[in-house]
Amino acid sequence: MAEKDIIEKTLEAYNDVFADIVNGLLFKGEKRISEESLVDAVTHSMYKSDFQIHEEERDVAKYWVHQKKKINVRIAFIGIENQTQYDPDMPLRVIGYDGAAYRAQLFQEERYPVITLVLNFGPTKWNRVKSLYDRIEVPEELKPFVNDYRINVFDIVSLSEKEIGYFHSDFKIVADYFSHIYTNPDYRPTDLKKFKHTDELLKLISVLADDDRFEKILENKSERRPKNMCEAIDRIYNSGVEEGKKEGKKEGKKEGEEKLGNLIKNLLDAGHIEDAVKAATNKQYRQTLYAEYQIPDENVS
Repeated sequence: MAEKDIIEKTLEAYNDVFADIVNGLLFKGEKRISEESLVDAVTHSMYKSDFQIHEEERDVAKYWVHQKKKINVRIAFIGIENQTQYDPDMPLRVIGYDGAAYRAQLFQEERYPVITLVLNFGPTKWNRVKSLYDRIEVPEELKPFVNDYRINVFDIVSLSEKEIGYFHSDFKIVADYFSHIYTNPDYRPTDLKKFKHTDELLKLISVLADDDRFEKILENKSERRPKNMCEAIDRIYNSGVEEGKKEGKKEGKKEGEEKLGNLIKNLLDAGHIEDAVKAATNKQYRQTLYAEYQIPDENVS
């Protein structure tokens, strides 16, 4: 599980990918945030519950900054959370993450907004529980005193072609894949955009789609890395064909052996011992027949 968590975070931790995700989802592709304006933020925080100290950790988090007199001034704290399954407690989790980020500002001079993006890579849209009020029942008379808390969920599966076009980094390849694969298992991308972070991209897709074929591409050290998604899927297809051939040969051999075994058994049942021995394909098979059916030694050669 720890390795899976690390893989999920690695691609998005690159500044070019992180900036592209935020620009694509929040600003419709407008380059408001640059790679150079991002600084890594601490992703874990501590809290106390049941008299014990617990740790909670975001997937990826960065500060959006601008330089003023050679000093980085923080504009916002932005976190990204990846989900492959619907989680009704997501509003509570995000409140915890955001609250910890705001609490940290008590020990700083700067004050800045905290934003969390929840990326849903699952096969269905996140149609339920997008706010605190959706999760807990708040009596009408208490609503004026209980602040609602809305989470920012983005369903990658339902992104339109136009929305996918807002991305320019490797995330565009990821978004395009997940927006098609659930409805079209035979999907083949038409965009031949080249990979930049090949290993991280293929491993991320492998983990989020629960499909280890993408990661297995990287295990073959004799082949160069695929340049784009079309090439990666071709490798998976060709590998599947070869596996199918091997399985076919195994099944054919197994079926042939079963038929031969039935023939030998029928010959033995009919008392045709010599014919049964002749039908055996190798010495080991004949020795087995000898042991099982007490065939005389002179017939085993």
